[in-house]
Amino acid sequence: MAFEFTDTNFTEVAIEKGGVTVIDFWAEWCGPCRMIAPIIEELAKEYDGKAVVGKVNVDYNPEVSMKYGIRSIPTVLILKDGEVVDKQVGVTTKKVLVDKIESHL
Repeated sequence: MAFEFTDTNFTEVAIEKGGVTVIDFWAEWCGPCRMIAPIIEELAKEYDGKAVVGKVNVDYNPEVSMKYGIRSIPTVLILKDGEVVDKQVGVTTKKVLVDKIESHL
């Protein structure tokens, strides 16, 4: 299951821990977010132990969303050692996300 990032745990898990982190910024009311959700869940299982794959609900975690300037959802950020190294805005395919993740592992 995808990790649930919050304003409280984000810095510890996504920044300080290091390595590759994949973050899906989403909201319950967002149709395109629901379309990409199963892909994020699959990636969380497939990359378990290699990368942290999780989600940030923008409605409940405004600090993280504002910090990264999230204006459209879904937005997927890929961080490596706490720095944003890639970004995908809008619905995409699993292959596109896998290619982006693989290039940073």
